[in-house]
Amino acid sequence: MSIKLASVALAATLGLAACGDTIGEQALSGAVVGAAGTAIFNGDVGTGAVVGAVGGVAICQFSNRCN
Repeated sequence: MSIKLASVALAATLGLAACGDTIGEQALSGAVVGAAGTAIFNGDVGTGAVVGAVGGVAICQFSNRCN
């Protein structure tokens, strides 16, 4: 996965991540957005899902955006 593609996937994940009530829901929503973003740009969907899951949990747990 190129740096450019990873950056786009991370930005899409952080920008579009919908927070859930639990960490599992936050990870799942982030993973879906990350996988979809990398699929659009012909990247590695598995890597996009992992990056998205981490990003989804991070933004919901460490910011006031989801509270």
